[in-house]
Amino acid sequence: MKSNMKSFFAIFAVLTGAIFTPSVIAEVNKYTVQPGDILEINVWKEEGLLQEVLVRPDGGVSFPLVGDFTAQGLSLGEIEATVSEKLSQYIADPVVTVSAKQLLGNKIYVIGKVNRPGEYPTNRNVDVMQVLSMAGGMTTFASFNDIKILRRNDQGEQQVFEFEYGDVEDGQDLEQNILLQAGDIVVVP
Repeated sequence: MKSNMKSFFAIFAVLTGAIFTPSVIAEVNKYTVQPGDILEINVWKEEGLLQEVLVRPDGGVSFPLVGDFTAQGLSLGEIEATVSEKLSQYIADPVVTVSAKQLLGNKIYVIGKVNRPGEYPTNRNVDVMQVLSMAGGMTTFASFNDIKILRRNDQGEQQVFEFEYGDVEDGQDLEQNILLQAGDIVVVP
């Protein structure tokens, strides 16, 4: 019995190590800025360069000495690098910190036969099952196995992902329980 348990834990350790590598964790945890987010940009030792900025609907922000630049789709670290690079024309070795004050742009929409259809702002990664739970679950007359996730790619083209609730509920085809992205629409017919 002990050898079976040791084998189980050895296999478990190998599998989880393969699944949760640092690069996979970093990619999942990398938040990208969306329109509607409020950021704070701070340049160390420069009193006039501390400002809260709203990411505009076009994805851009404005900051003194930097001007307008696109923040949508960038991580906070990428924005720091952009601001630092542009400020280096005016300030020697600027130390820039960008922090998220409010993440209002990361919204997922659930429509159709759910108990609470609507817009759901999220401040973390959520998958299809989680957002269905946030929407109060499906109504009695919902088509559980015909759920669609609509997503626009960077070129503005719409993609459709199929989701069969019954399979996921039974522990099958779990790869269809995808992580949702800002702007995704979950349609429950």
